[in-house]
Amino acid sequence: MSVPGIVGLLFVLVFLGILLFYGVARRKAEPPALRSIPAFQRIQRAIGLSVEDGTRLHFSLGRGGITTMVSAIAFVGLSMLERVTRIIAISDRLPVVTSGDGSVTVLSQDTLQSTYRDMGEEAQYDPGAARLTGPTPFSYAAGTIPLIEDEQVSTNLLAGHLGNEVAFLTEAAERAGGLTLAATDSLDGQAVLFVASEEPLVGEEAFAGGAYLQAGAMHIASLRTQDVFRWVIVVLIVLGALLKLLGLDGLINTLFVGGP
Repeated sequence: MSVPGIVGLLFVLVFLGILLFYGVARRKAEPPALRSIPAFQRIQRAIGLSVEDGTRLHFSLGRGGITTMVSAIAFVGLSMLERVTRIIAISDRLPVVTSGDGSVTVLSQDTLQSTYRDMGEEAQYDPGAARLTGPTPFSYAAGTIPLIEDEQVSTNLLAGHLGNEVAFLTEAAERAGGLTLAATDSLDGQAVLFVASEEPLVGEEAFAGGAYLQAGAMHIASLRTQDVFRWVIVVLIVLGALLKLLGLDGLINTLFVGGP
């Protein structure tokens, strides 16, 4: 294995070690105070309002798969879906879930079913509540727009890989008088949502949904581990700059590039 490969493997192993330390060894420790993110506060209020007025909540998991480079945001969206389903289960209007990937659709169906089963409400589960609306960016948007406009949706939670096509979803939500709260890992999608969404989650905020919605201790541990690695990256940047000033470029290339 090359030097960069070894460094990458060590990076992953250290990350998992710190994650397990915070998630298991420090499970009984006082949870850290999370900084205020208005979008998550508004999500909880929007969920409560949709229950009160008898309208539906639309949860979009985007069009990213689980075996691609954009799988992380899909799993974050599934964690948020599980938590949101528990909160909204008392409503007689069940949430509707859309995605643009078959594997994510199956996982969203399983998430809904297992959540209702854990709550003793499996009879409420409807397989049709989780739908594959299109496998390509614009077919996904075209298949989702009628759902937003025709199924009494008052709140749209978008948490997945979404690009420029998200503009069509936010426009449909605005025409229907609905609220849009969104998170995506796509830079193109973030640029659109920053303008078109009431409360966009930008950058790393998209991956904090599970922690802020209290989906489990491991989500809090993930945030704490990310904080540790931010400092590690800062130290590496400073170290690299010092080595550059000292004329030790070869050492930098050997450690991080794998060449002389």
